[in-house]
Amino acid sequence: MSEPETIAPNGVQRGLRGTGIWSGALRFSDPSVIADAAAELEELGYSCLWIPDMGGDVFGAVRHLLESTRKLTVATGVLNLWVHSPDETAAAYHRIQADYGDRFLVGIGVGHAARINSLMPGRYKGPVGAMNNFLDGLDHAAVPLPRGGRVLAALGPKMLETAARRAAGVHPYNVTPEHTAQARAVLGPDALVLPEQGVVLTTDPEVGRGVGRTYLQGYLTLPNYVNNMRRMGFGDDDFAAGGSDRLVDALVVWGDEQTIKARLDAHRAAGADHVCIQVLSVEQPFPVMRGGLPFRLDGMRRLAPALTA
Repeated sequence: MSEPETIAPNGVQRGLRGTGIWSGALRFSDPSVIADAAAELEELGYSCLWIPDMGGDVFGAVRHLLESTRKLTVATGVLNLWVHSPDETAAAYHRIQADYGDRFLVGIGVGHAARINSLMPGRYKGPVGAMNNFLDGLDHAAVPLPRGGRVLAALGPKMLETAARRAAGVHPYNVTPEHTAQARAVLGPDALVLPEQGVVLTTDPEVGRGVGRTYLQGYLTLPNYVNNMRRMGFGDDDFAAGGSDRLVDALVVWGDEQTIKARLDAHRAAGADHVCIQVLSVEQPFPVMRGGLPFRLDGMRRLAPALTA
């Protein structure tokens, strides 16, 4: 079902540009540390802060980031549609907008069958149909969440096509610039293409690839990502032994500031409006999903002059 004609795209969100930060630590670290970090990241010139979701008070986390900053956008990367209702999501969106203006972008995704079914057995069914049902709910909520206030975690062609019809754009994760070009071709010139990019600030190939492999190992067990990697031209040899150098280098860029900037520039040349980086390190090779690790700003600080100018 397409959205009602009365729901118009939100023009301000179409202006999302620059470089953002994707970080689980912005959701699950100590609140005072998060507040200080968010304020500093804004001063460094990052334009959007992206946080993950796996239930809990994700909207409270969004509010905390918004009240800790002045102008930047805060986005969910991504809100899991199995654990939040459309009515709850639309109502929270409008409450946040009333308090902070047009600074909240709702990224929405279907997650992964194994993870969802481990928490809610049998819940995960028909991801594209589930997404359309969720978007129907947003469109027909008491106060609908506008198309321009939402982007979809889209990897494959069916979800990209859904985003083209029913959202402001897409937020792909673990993708290459070639995938960014494919997304732009499906979505057309006006939609938002907002990929995530893992980065390791080191010129040592062993360190860079070691961190990249450690980071990717969990994703290589998830069919959504592996299937998309196959569509991007990778095969069984690339998935063996923790991931080939070719796979790691394609999905996680390691190097100095200019090497990392060049990868972001490649995404932009392929059609990205905005790229959010996930800074990985030897000390913190995994996304922080439930706390317990310190918030490391060193790499974000070092990269800011090259990436936020």
